[in-house]
Amino acid sequence: MGSSFVSRIQDNYGAGVYFHPYVTVNGTLIKYGVVNLDTLCRDLAEWDTLYLAGRLQKPVKILRDDPRVRLANQLNLISAVRTALLLLPSDFTEQDLYGTIAGLSYLGDPRMVLPAEDSNKVANIVKYQLPNFRRLYAPLIENLPNVAFRDSRCKSSEWMDDPDTNATLAQDMDPKKRGNMVRRLPRSFRSKLYFRYQSKFQIPQREFEQMLEESDDQDPTRVKRQQGGVFHQRIASDRLEDLRMEIRKAIKSTVQWPSATQSLKAILTSGLSRSVRYVREKIAKYRQGQRQRQQQEKETRNPRHGHNKQPGSASSTKTKES
Repeated sequence: MGSSFVSRIQDNYGAGVYFHPYVTVNGTLIKYGVVNLDTLCRDLAEWDTLYLAGRLQKPVKILRDDPRVRLANQLNLISAVRTALLLLPSDFTEQDLYGTIAGLSYLGDPRMVLPAEDSNKVANIVKYQLPNFRRLYAPLIENLPNVAFRDSRCKSSEWMDDPDTNATLAQDMDPKKRGNMVRRLPRSFRSKLYFRYQSKFQIPQREFEQMLEESDDQDPTRVKRQQGGVFHQRIASDRLEDLRMEIRKAIKSTVQWPSATQSLKAILTSGLSRSVRYVREKIAKYRQGQRQRQQQEKETRNPRHGHNKQPGSASSTKTKES
């Protein structure tokens, strides 16, 4: 397959990435992706597709640093925190926060609906990488004015690397501060959320367009502080369950089409045999996850006791009197 054809398919369809699975490098089997830097930085900053941004919201190993990508990804990470905070209640744990962040890009992924992805994937990502998530997000949380750790264990010098600590956090639910978070969401994603609330609040089109113009970040002649206005505070004041629903729908509309077309174009760019092999392995992981989940549910329903009952004994845990 010619490079010009692959490049055209890559840039014009899906999320703009060309993935090449089952490549052996120094004896290790890997899957690598190729993407235009402009495409990568745009998704990190604006959440056009959340396909690439979602991957970099999780702990990754940086092999070669690029200042432009680093800056764009800092915007991506802080946006992930803000979005997660809008989805969470006033008090929550680290696992709640990191699980919400890790799950953002999977909300509209068709693989999570079809039997082609482990249903426990998000929980496992956080469970086995909790200290890595903490190193990624704790410095950002400490610099935000509306959220803080509320756990004495965080004062320990060993806390950052402790996989067993699930620290508690608290956020300020003041509509003004949460409205500022809405205003500072990535531009492309924020627009989708705006349109959902225009419909919900029944805002006239002319008034809505004027509001969008006033909050436009792209005008080079104006320097604005991203402060939330009445509309943003109204969104932030929505009932938490309703706000969650609207944000999740906006995420799904962001992720669904690019993710689906990205999966379909893999047949053209990676070849049929590799694609079939990849799908088979995904289905196997899905089934393995289902078995593990069923086993966990079975153990929860039938917990093991520390002692087996003996014939004639009153209780399995009662000790024999001397």
